[in-house]
Amino acid sequence: MTDRPDLSTLPSYKAPKRSLFSARKLALMASVVAGLGAATYGFSPTHNPADLFTTPAHAQVNNEVKKVQQPVGFADIVERVKPSVISVKVNIREKVAKDDGNNEDSPFQPGSPMERFFRRFGGPDGLPPGLRGGPRGGGVVTGQGSGFFISADGFAVTNNHVVDGADKVEVTTDDGKTYSAKVIGTDPKTDLALIKVEGGPNFQFAKLSDSKPRIGDWVLAVGNPFGLGGTVTAGIVSASGRDIGNGPYDDFIQIDAPVNKGNSGGPAFDVSGEVMGVNTAIYSPSGGSVGIAFSIPAATVKSVVAQLKDKGSVSRGWIGVQIQPVTSDIADSLGMKKAEGALVAEPQANGPAAKAGIESGDVITAVNGETVKDARELARTIGGIAPGNAVKLNVLHKGQDKVVNITLGQLPNNLEAKADTDNSDKGNSSRGTDVPKLGLTVAPANSVAGAGKEGVVVTEVDPKSAAAERGFKEGDVILEVAGKSVGTAGEVRDAITAARSDNKNSVLMRVKSGGSSRFVAVPLAKG
Repeated sequence: MTDRPDLSTLPSYKAPKRSLFSARKLALMASVVAGLGAATYGFSPTHNPADLFTTPAHAQVNNEVKKVQQPVGFADIVERVKPSVISVKVNIREKVAKDDGNNEDSPFQPGSPMERFFRRFGGPDGLPPGLRGGPRGGGVVTGQGSGFFISADGFAVTNNHVVDGADKVEVTTDDGKTYSAKVIGTDPKTDLALIKVEGGPNFQFAKLSDSKPRIGDWVLAVGNPFGLGGTVTAGIVSASGRDIGNGPYDDFIQIDAPVNKGNSGGPAFDVSGEVMGVNTAIYSPSGGSVGIAFSIPAATVKSVVAQLKDKGSVSRGWIGVQIQPVTSDIADSLGMKKAEGALVAEPQANGPAAKAGIESGDVITAVNGETVKDARELARTIGGIAPGNAVKLNVLHKGQDKVVNITLGQLPNNLEAKADTDNSDKGNSSRGTDVPKLGLTVAPANSVAGAGKEGVVVTEVDPKSAAAERGFKEGDVILEVAGKSVGTAGEVRDAITAARSDNKNSVLMRVKSGGSSRFVAVPLAKG
């Protein structure tokens, strides 16, 4: 056997340095790779470090990462629902845009509920988002809003304030095509309108949701903000049942998806791709989105649109009463355990309620067995029942529960509360008699010119009194105190004394002011 040469004795030989990739370090790297799921593939000395990221090991790592839950996007939903959304453009004659000088730039008829809402929340740069723009005095004003198809044959929903007074309506679909449309019917009370798009093919349409959204649910708003066309924003349902001062049928969904001018009439979609509401207004001190927008619930849209399609208008049930909320003070004065129901301030003469025996001071607590939470809920419930139907009302009458059967009338288009007296001469009355426990001075109505024959007229209010805090003012007429008609200051004092004897913390008064009446609970001073 030949001996191996001793290379160390050769002049040119140098002992090799230890490799950076020592056995120990190689073992460490192998363990790292094995931790990445690559142990079964071994470690090949022919791979350089860069090769590690192109091996099946890397592919397995990618697969594991993909299994981790990713943020949810809305692209699939948007792709499905966006073609159902349209941009709405209208032309309006100049006379519709004119105002009395106090309503500049408002898109609504002066005095209408939406005009009041518009003024309340920020003027021309505030509410609602579908403001009309264009040169004033130029003959024609143009405006833009949004809408969406609800059927393949071209029926579409938008806001009343978008198309109100329009001479010409055009819609642009998601694919950029423009069609003419006509207004089938409008409902100013809910700010909804139904239009029919003419001359098109089978349109892709959206479904109105059958379920009520929950607070915290995702919502997608799709529309035509600032005329930009199909724009999608996302947010959540912030609240429900919102009353924004638009009228007795307010029941808005509040969302925080960014909504701006031009989104009016556009849909708010849920994650199922169904319409949960129609965007109609925003709260905006700045003029842009601040995360507070209001949508008409799908249930309301269904009911209104069905009637608009059938007859072009909406008929609502009516019982003919002025109603107000039951506050905790009022509940206490009536001996009620809970502050709920609707207090009848005054039944309208010859109205259905008056004919059925309902009186001022009655509290309507249920309709057809369903509890009435407050005055707005009563208005919505009765308004949602067709005129001519019989309903059963549970009523608290002078402390006793009773059931009243009533046939609904039809809500008049315009209800105006008119004063039956002329109060212009009330200042000519004598000072009247003090009611010190209330901070009021009163005089018999029949002694004050133009005040009528019933009740006592408030001639002076102590600004530091409980009555002043409850909104009493000079000229108000007190008709009843604690359920008893009053005509003198003495009768007012007697009614208050009786309420104290019954250990009442407050006394309920029926007060006529500005032609309408209301109930006011005034706390009783001790002693």
